[in-house]
Amino acid sequence: MDMGLALLPGVDWSVSVVDLGSGEVLASHAPDRLLSTASVGKVFVLVELAERLRSGELAPDQPLDRRAVAPVADSGLWQHLMTDVLPLVDVARLVGAVSDNLATNVLIDLLGLDAVRARAGEWAPRGSDLVDVVRGLRGPDDPPHLSLGCAADLVDVLARLWTERSTSGSVGETVLGWLAPGMDLSMVASAWHQDPLSHAEEPAGPVIVNKTGTNLGVRADVGVVDSGGRATAYAVLANWTEDPPGNGRDEVMRALRGIGDAVRAAVG
Repeated sequence: MDMGLALLPGVDWSVSVVDLGSGEVLASHAPDRLLSTASVGKVFVLVELAERLRSGELAPDQPLDRRAVAPVADSGLWQHLMTDVLPLVDVARLVGAVSDNLATNVLIDLLGLDAVRARAGEWAPRGSDLVDVVRGLRGPDDPPHLSLGCAADLVDVLARLWTERSTSGSVGETVLGWLAPGMDLSMVASAWHQDPLSHAEEPAGPVIVNKTGTNLGVRADVGVVDSGGRATAYAVLANWTEDPPGNGRDEVMRALRGIGDAVRAAVG
């Protein structure tokens, strides 16, 4: 199928849209191109955590203390809450719902970055990876990106999670459950006009489960759209030179929303 995606020139894109029932590739552009994906790589933290919960190595009510890591701001809620200690699964829910940076680093501290990266290598063989912890500022000695990803890897990860979702206690059920309340529907997912604060059980449209990533010169949206009779996975990644800050941002966001409109027209 040719969906006629309008990809903005001057932007590096990696795109894949796949029907999860038939496996048909509905749209594709440079699907193996590795790009900066910002917070999308946090999915690999959630996968590793879900694997350890499934094996019984960790307990869902295990208390985690945010004071175990350095403070980090930007996205998230925990930095604004009074409590220093939350149960493990609530920390995971913060990552899934609001891409919580502090919660992410607490989980990486618990799991170990090397273990998360090894898990990413198993699930995403083309090189998608969580490269580092979340940092407020990246110095010259730090990795330049939080995560890297390509659309083909990320659609495969979503497809694997989706396949497992109906098995109780599976990694797929657990991770998709954490991601379901995700509040960023500003990019591809904007096409369905759902309530970003309450869309996990949308009565007037498909169920959308997604994860986004945002940074200077980075926009990424990966997700599954489930219309009941049909499930479609998409990964749309965009990198460009945002210098000065704001340069090209409006155009990229319009392009992302246009891609969402094209996906909706194709799959409902």
